Amino acid sequence: MRAVEIESLVSVGRPALSSDGEFAVYATSRPDVTADRAVGQLWRLDLPDGGPRRLTRGVADRAPRLSPDDSTIAFLRPDGRGRAQVFVVPAAGGEPVQVTDQPGGVTEAAWSPDGTRLAFTARVVEPGRYGTVEGRDAAAEPPRRITGIRWHANGHGYLDRPAHVFVVDAPAADAEPFYEPAPDVVTPEKRVVASAPRQLTDGATSWSGVTWSADGRALLSLPDDIEDRARDLRSRVVEVGVEGGEARELLSTDANLSIDEVAVAPDGTVFLRGNDVGASSVDFVAPGTGLWMLTETGPRPLTDPETIDLGEVGSHVSFAGDDVLVQDRTRGRVRLLRVTRAGEVSEVLGGDVEVTGHAVAGARVVASVASPTSFGELVLVEGSALARVLTDHGAAVREHGVVIPEEHEVAGRDGYPVHGWVAVPEGEGPFPVILQIHGGPYASYGIHLFDETQVLVDAGYAVVYSNPRGSAGYGRAHGRSIRQAMGTLDYFDVIDFFDGVVDADPRLDADRVGVMGGSYGGYMTAWIIAHDHRFAGAIVERGFLDPTAFPGSSDIGSFFGQEYVGTDPALMAAQSPMAVVDQVRTPTLVLHSELDFRCPLEQATRYYAGLKQAGVEAEMLVFPGEDHELTRAGRPRHRVQRFDAVLDWWQRHLPTA
Repeated sequence: MRAVEIESLVSVGRPALSSDGEFAVYATSRPDVTADRAVGQLWRLDLPDGGPRRLTRGVADRAPRLSPDDSTIAFLRPDGRGRAQVFVVPAAGGEPVQVTDQPGGVTEAAWSPDGTRLAFTARVVEPGRYGTVEGRDAAAEPPRRITGIRWHANGHGYLDRPAHVFVVDAPAADAEPFYEPAPDVVTPEKRVVASAPRQLTDGATSWSGVTWSADGRALLSLPDDIEDRARDLRSRVVEVGVEGGEARELLSTDANLSIDEVAVAPDGTVFLRGNDVGASSVDFVAPGTGLWMLTETGPRPLTDPETIDLGEVGSHVSFAGDDVLVQDRTRGRVRLLRVTRAGEVSEVLGGDVEVTGHAVAGARVVASVASPTSFGELVLVEGSALARVLTDHGAAVREHGVVIPEEHEVAGRDGYPVHGWVAVPEGEGPFPVILQIHGGPYASYGIHLFDETQVLVDAGYAVVYSNPRGSAGYGRAHGRSIRQAMGTLDYFDVIDFFDGVVDADPRLDADRVGVMGGSYGGYMTAWIIAHDHRFAGAIVERGFLDPTAFPGSSDIGSFFGQEYVGTDPALMAAQSPMAVVDQVRTPTLVLHSELDFRCPLEQATRYYAGLKQAGVEAEMLVFPGEDHELTRAGRPRHRVQRFDAVLDWWQRHLPTA
């Protein structure tokens, strides 16, 4: 797989399934180098034997939700200014009708139980900002007054656009279309669409999630108040009346829970997906995200946070009768589980897949999955096994050539088992080897087709990667073992797995090795090259490199560092790549994004300057307009240019034969 062939990486989003289980609707997304953006549409698949049919023709249609009577699909589509709006389209296909025209864009939407209304959250923009005045760019906006401990977020920018809860009458899918008004007739702020939405919340508090109560009289949502002094990760669940009245708190911060999702079963029972943040209100390290049921006496856990982890990106809740379906990440896979209200857990779908979404209707279950040979497919599940793959969106990438990584487990120096993979080009070798390290640290490499690895293998490199202590998917103790001890057990595991695999495989050249990683992987790369000088080159990307500079600059700086490296200056220095930059001898390429607010650009510039002052051969590449998600969701041309820079660096410092 070459860099430009990222266009063949088609992901499949969370599906929607008709109430009779007769058809499914889902969205695809892929990078398009020509359009220089992610593109995708909605698809319909008639079950059990029909093939996928493209349902819409938008540039980036996503997040389909079926109406309760299965006649209409609500989904999100960017308008002419790139702002996501709610559209509806007949489930059989047709011309979409625009429902909203929110200046700040819509973030999510949900049908009412009777299908007559749509609730949504949308960002409310202060007049005079973000294009609300024609011809005024950001540099001409008035200053921002900041009084709280948080003011920006990666991929979003300033936190002065709170998301609020709205409700709107759902138009008929065959209703009169929306017409863009002439500029001399109405102002942009007064455009009228199918029906004027009603705003149910206001003020500086931002709201996430719109979940209808079973009777359709209220919406459950999560308010987010910016703290004045100390970060607080605890969540509240609030019920907002659709017809007005006082909001009612269903879950207070006294429960010490950080909530990712609120779901309401058909009988009205409220379920929560979240984790306990402890008495400190910020204990997020290896959180052990679980399923909770809200009872009269408070939330009751239904899953074991020590062994089950429902926190994977894209994880969500569905209902199968009285039971709940959830997604659990484990050993590089994501499996689908059934959880009863008594807390009994059974597997619905496992094996060599990563479940990215699912839907259920009666006895029928469909799931979107990634696998070693495809970035995304829709599958049919029967009983507790995959019955059939329903799509073939991975065909194009397989035509380019896919190497299936080999799975290994290596005993580390203290006997601890380290799990990971090696991907090797065809042939006998020996091949130069690149040690690849994931971000997080509470994240993991998985078995899904991974472009970062495939591009390197295509260029002639063997790639070794693992999930050391600190990673997700191996139990909570595994993830928490590096808390305030970064660069210790995790460092040993990364190196021990690398050495174990390389020493045992004659195809791998132990004398020609390089190391690279992003985010936490950038941290670990910088840590390794300060302590191990065997590597011919290194790439440090979007790294957490200077813990002392993290608070006050990162969007998670108010809690991340204090939990992972502590607050004692000596303890922080003992875990800081910046504190040992003068020990580096390895030629290093520093990659970073200009608008990275997670690991801010100054993390890279300070580290790069330290390398230069130490006399290390170093270069820095900064991507304009990109944030922390460059390698996953950046502009496709930037992603290709990044690959070009990576391969150029390795060809200069670790050439293939």
